[in-house]
Amino acid sequence: MTYCVGILTAEGLVMMADTRTNAGLDNIATFRKLHIFRDPGKKLFALATAGNLGFTQSVISMLREGLEREDGRIERLIDQPSMFRAAQFVGEVIRHVYRIDGSAIEQIGASLDISMLLAGQIEGRSLRLYMLYKAGNFIEATQDTPYLQIGEHKYGKPILDRAVTFSSDLYDALKLGLISMDSTMRSNLGVGLPIDILVMRRDAIVPEVEHRIEAGEPYFHDLRERWSAALRKAHNDIPAPPYGKNKSN
Repeated sequence: MTYCVGILTAEGLVMMADTRTNAGLDNIATFRKLHIFRDPGKKLFALATAGNLGFTQSVISMLREGLEREDGRIERLIDQPSMFRAAQFVGEVIRHVYRIDGSAIEQIGASLDISMLLAGQIEGRSLRLYMLYKAGNFIEATQDTPYLQIGEHKYGKPILDRAVTFSSDLYDALKLGLISMDSTMRSNLGVGLPIDILVMRRDAIVPEVEHRIEAGEPYFHDLRERWSAALRKAHNDIPAPPYGKNKSN
């Protein structure tokens, strides 16, 4: 299991993904799930993956190395002329890898319930964020729905629903994303550190932040403690429910 989130704001983009991969209680490993494709100053794509690790790594490799066309051309993700075409190309590669490996993977009972987040910008075009499904189809984040999640998303969703808007400050969005990640980590052992993060300002076409949060990092530890304390205080500040035989009507 994993957890990845992308947040699109008026100021830019936040992407983050955990790195825990688990194939049983005694087989836990760390693998990068947030991948960056760049042509500095011209194109930047960020792709976060959830689901079958072997399948998603095959997709990432083909996006980097290229898909061979009938005329012998090799087409890569970084070659795409727009974000919409990039999302279509990722979907095409997902279907291509499924045709090669899908039936064999499913025959041994392994899950192929994969999903991906694709975000980025091409010079002169808009910053966009998509979520792709295992069939290769996709949806796009909008001003009304400015964040998308994949993987174990239910524990981190409430804070985003309550606090994230398209007009959110870019670094407030990063903070809320980290709180969402912490909430998920506390409730699901399949999600864990390190966390890879990307912050990209609109029209910059280069990362403003590209960072890995390791265990013991002071800021993330402080954020976790402060959020827990704030929740306890909020709970204590809310009056007890006026129900039950010992409560006044």
